[in-house]
Amino acid sequence: MQKNFDTFNSIRLSQMPKVETIIIQGGGKDWGGVGEPTIAVAAPAVLNAIYRATGKRLRTVPLKNSGIKLV
Repeated sequence: MQKNFDTFNSIRLSQMPKVETIIIQGGGKDWGGVGEPTIAVAAPAVLNAIYRATGKRLRTVPLKNSGIKLV
């Protein structure tokens, strides 16, 4: 029905159905815990924030050789 994301109406919090989250203990070697899968989005988020702040597009990590200094 929608042609693109800009015409898609996002769900409102009041329209959100009840969600149940179940955390199970893992024992495999693939993931280390509940927070592990989210680390995959941390680096792109930081690099995008640096780009927005400085205009410098960084595409590799670690950042120690990028010329960016914390102040």
